[in-house]
Amino acid sequence: MPKKFALALDLKDDANLIAEYERYHRQIPEPIHESLTRAGILSMEIYRWQNRLFMIMVTTDTFSLDEKMAKDKDNPDVQAWEKLMWRFQQPLPGTKPGEKWQLMSCIFELNA
Repeated sequence: MPKKFALALDLKDDANLIAEYERYHRQIPEPIHESLTRAGILSMEIYRWQNRLFMIMVTTDTFSLDEKMAKDKDNPDVQAWEKLMWRFQQPLPGTKPGEKWQLMSCIFELNA
């Protein structure tokens, strides 16, 4: 059964930076796409409200967020992408230094 993850992050509150961030995400680089799908991410959506981002990931049942993060540290393409994206991003209040996307807890689910 697939797994679902919800994560949050803030962008810097600058309309020009937000527009540029969105442009980058209209067509992500192929090595980034490959790293996501190879890790077992079946689908990913990012939503924005003002400068707050919300990501939904659906993954294989064997996907591990910790394993993905460990592999990303050794992937120069992912590291370059993350460095570039950090120009636009800022941590959520209460996060530790260097932390980016924060895993959210599901508190309600409706299954009709």
